[in-house]
Amino acid sequence: MIGHILVVDDDQDMCEMLQAALSLEGLEVKWQTSSPKALELFKQNEFDVVLTDLRMPKLSGIELCERIVQIRSDVPVVVFTAFGSMDTAISAIRAGAYDFVAKPLDLDILKLVLKRALDHRQLKGHIKRLSETIAQHQGYGELLGESPKMQKLASLLARMSNTDTSVLIQGESGTGKELVARSLHQHGERSNGPFIAVNCAALPEALLESELFGHVKGAFTDAKGQRKGLFLEAQGGTLFLDEIGDMPLNLQPKLLRALEERQVRPVGSNQPIAFDVRIVAATNCELESAIAEGSFREDLYYRLNVLQVEVPPLRTRGTDILMLANTFVKQFAAKAGKEVTGLSQAVAKKLMEYHWPGNVRELKNALEHAVVLSEFSEITLDDLPIRLKNAEQDNTAQRFFDSDQLITMAALEKQYILHVLSVVDNNRTAAAKVLGLDRKTLYRKLQMFEEEVGL
Repeated sequence: MIGHILVVDDDQDMCEMLQAALSLEGLEVKWQTSSPKALELFKQNEFDVVLTDLRMPKLSGIELCERIVQIRSDVPVVVFTAFGSMDTAISAIRAGAYDFVAKPLDLDILKLVLKRALDHRQLKGHIKRLSETIAQHQGYGELLGESPKMQKLASLLARMSNTDTSVLIQGESGTGKELVARSLHQHGERSNGPFIAVNCAALPEALLESELFGHVKGAFTDAKGQRKGLFLEAQGGTLFLDEIGDMPLNLQPKLLRALEERQVRPVGSNQPIAFDVRIVAATNCELESAIAEGSFREDLYYRLNVLQVEVPPLRTRGTDILMLANTFVKQFAAKAGKEVTGLSQAVAKKLMEYHWPGNVRELKNALEHAVVLSEFSEITLDDLPIRLKNAEQDNTAQRFFDSDQLITMAALEKQYILHVLSVVDNNRTAAAKVLGLDRKTLYRKLQMFEEEVGL
């Protein structure tokens, strides 16, 4: 455990015993036998948890708890109570205490309570910082993020915005590829022009060709008038070709020709019309594989993929999940006219543990569902969709058991450690915490992995 603990008890022997025992767990401990002095010490220092006895002269543990909660509501207070004094314990909880431990103290139980309190403190800190960041970045919607992956994406988009070069956005379904495209448009020189989006997978080939290039009157049976087409409607702006990997193969040469000549030929016309638009395309499939299978043209791929953007899946973005969740709660609560202000501790933990196969789109859907069903000021586990509420903590290891070739425990451990490292962007301190290892043990295991491949 890592944390800074304040112990308050008028029994000096108890304070010294707790300091010695908790220091062995890696905690920094300060103590005071005077509750008024402890309050002053609290005001002057950063503590993660306060442990206090209830029966003390001058300022009781209940009063101390109330004062601490008023000063720093994010710091959990754990109180000591005499065995069987349930009424006193309830009074402490009502005063804002996080939990209580019965005397005589069982150190193992105390350590478990402390671990929960420290986790609670850390999560509260995350939520507070994320709320502050949300306030500073209103208007960016699902592109909010403090994670290294999102910071890298933001830096990349800033460099790409002021250019007309074609961009290919790749990422899993639901990660926010259209939001990235809109960001490129809104922060670029074409921001005053239109942003036109078309889903290449949603329309049949004949209709998609007419939608993109336009048609003249009489070009086909239902062509009762002339249509300009999206290339020309996007003039001076950005044309976003979503799901480009699903564009019909027969239409791909026509798109390639238009991009190379910067002209379109409406269906039924031989007269080319020049256009001035920036092309941004997106796909959730591997275009290299589609090229190998013959379902996507290689020359079109290189024409579109001058600049490339990879949108990270939500499961790799750490506490961005909580930032987005709090943003969605506020949006949907305002829309529904409900007094829902945030997430319960259990919900925040569940959101962080879930794998999010549907990415940001799934998170948004889940929070809208939760706000509609919510009855309290915080979202509870009962408000979540069933698939999320009943989801197991992690399915990373399960895929190994479903494999036709079972692997050794050592190999499973290695793969899981490397998986955790990839999720936390190779932050070894964070990985050690997730894995429940001390840093020296993690470093030793990584060194063994490197030696296995002769590094």
